[in-house]
Formats: sequence, C-alpha cells, structure tokens
Amino acid sequence: MPDDDIRSVAQRNVDSDVDTDIDAGADADLDAEYGFEPAVSATGRDTAASTAEQADGPHRVVRRRVSRLVRRPVRPVAKPRSAVRRRVGAVAIMLGSLASMGGIYAALAGSSDADASSAAANAESIAAGRNIYQVSCITCHGANLQGVNGQGPALIGVGSAAVYFQVSTGRMPAVLQGAYEPRKEAKFDTKQTDQLGAYIQSIGGGPAVPGGKLRGNDKSIADGGAMFRLNCASCHGTTFKGAPLSAGKVAPSLNDATDKQIYAAMLSGPESMPVFSNNQITPTEKRAIIAYIQTIKASKDPGGSGIDRIGPVSEAIVIWAVGVGALMIAILWIGARVR
Repeated sequence: MPDDDIRSVAQRNVDSDVDTDIDAGADADLDAEYGFEPAVSATGRDTAASTAEQADGPHRVVRRRVSRLVRRPVRPVAKPRSAVRRRVGAVAIMLGSLASMGGIYAALAGSSDADASSAAANAESIAAGRNIYQVSCITCHGANLQGVNGQGPALIGVGSAAVYFQVSTGRMPAVLQGAYEPRKEAKFDTKQTDQLGAYIQSIGGGPAVPGGKLRGNDKSIADGGAMFRLNCASCHGTTFKGAPLSAGKVAPSLNDATDKQIYAAMLSGPESMPVFSNNQITPTEKRAIIAYIQTIKASKDPGGSGIDRIGPVSEAIVIWAVGVGALMIAILWIGARVR
C-alpha cells in the first residue's frame, strides 16, 4: 500500500477516535449529571451507533451517518399557546364590539322612530289648531296673534296654559265684550282645546301646564292651606266661593274648577288674577294648593249644612228669615189663643 493511502486511513481513524472520545466524554458528563446512561449522546447520536462506528470502517461510518440523517423525521413546530389565546381573545373582542354597536344602533333607531312619530302627531295637532283658530278666534285676536284694538288682546306669550283655562271653562270664545267673563259650557272638547293650545304655543310660546299628577299628597294639605290663605283667599274667599272686585270684575268661584284649570290659572293669571310663575310659587307649592282646595271641597261640614259655605252672611239671613219669622209666628199664635 502506498504511503499516502496509509496516512489517509490513519487520519480517518484518528478522527473517528476523536469523535468517539468526544461522545464518550459527553455521555460521561450526562451520566454524572442525571445519574443514568442516556440513550442518546450529548452530540445527538445514539451510544450504540457510536460503538458500531468504532468497529466498522470509515466508509460504513459515513453511510450510517447519512442514512440516519435521512431517516430522522422533521417535527412540526408547535404554535405557542399564548398566540392561540391572543387570537381567541381578539375574536371575542370583535364579536362583543359588533354586538354592542348593533344594540346601540337599535336603541337609537327606535328612539328616532318614536321622536319622528311624536313630531308628526304634534304637526297634525298644530294644523288642526290653526283651522280652529281661523274659524273662531282670528276676528278678535288677529291673524298673527297680535290682537285687535278694541276687540281682543294679543296672544303672543300667553302659552297653552291660558288657552286651556279660557277655552275649557267656556269663557272663550266670548259672546260679548265685558270686564268679566263668567264660566259657561265649553264650546270645544278636550282634544280641540289641546289642538288650539298647541297652535298658539307654537306661534307665540309661553307657559304650558305640565303633564302627570297635578295634585299633591295628603301631607301637603297643610302647606297648601297656608299658601292659599296667603295668596288666594283675599279674592276667592276662604271657602272658594269667590267675591266681587272693583270695576265690575269678579273673582270666580272654585267649586267647579279641576286640577288642571287651577294650575293653568296660576300660570297664566286670567283677567284680574296675578301671574304666579314658578319663581313665585313653585310647582310643588302649586300642587299643595290644589290638594288643599280639592280636599276642602270634598269634605263634609261637621256642623250640618254649610249653607253654601258663603260665610256669616248666609247664617245671618237664615237667622233673620227663619228664626225671627218663626218667632213672629209663635207670638201671633199665642195672641190668638189668648183672645
């Protein structure tokens, strides 16, 4: 064998021995660390295969290494769990956002539909009120609510509260011009009255009677009585019968007045009555006054007949007409018996 071939074979054996020593040293370190002999060496080769490589020739060693690399399966890289969780969380957030946006849109769409229907109904009411005004009110109050000199005052700023009081009590439309318009049967029903009030409110603005309950509870009756005696009794009397005023004017009786009519009168101040705005008498105090009036009206007189509750005048009339008359009859009867 030539010297070059002998040197090549010897070098390959040395390399094989070096690899074997490296594998053996790594395996010894693993054995010392884990307490057992691993089936795979620290370099990734089987221990048995390394021993076989020592026994076989260099050509078989190369073939075994190549075949082992070819047969080794390629393991797929598993996705981290954190990435999967992030994707699931992103999908959940997207679905929640879509659901919330859908709910908000449905709520807004429903409210807008309700507002549109309410606006349409209000427009119809205003149109109907305009027709009523042009037929029954325009002669005295003018085409633009500016009033007509010598016939009727302006209605700009009176609001729907004044319209409700005047029309629902039958005072308007007025038959004659005068200082006082008495209560009479209403010409328009409740719906027509509200339509007329909506039209005047839309043109001139002004106070409006609030919705809901207008009468206070039982606990507010005492406060309502104090407020009534302070602000109302001087004209309407302590028994709500009303009283004459100066220049042919009259403070009307409250016996037939409803809760809404009383509230509207306090807001609008018809004829000689002052306007009691919410700054002067608060809505709570207005409700307390109404509770006092309606409670006293519905209560019974503890002493028998109230004689229409007009005070000492009626009692004096009864005393003179009935008492003195009965006394005179008794005197005449006694005189006739003596004769």
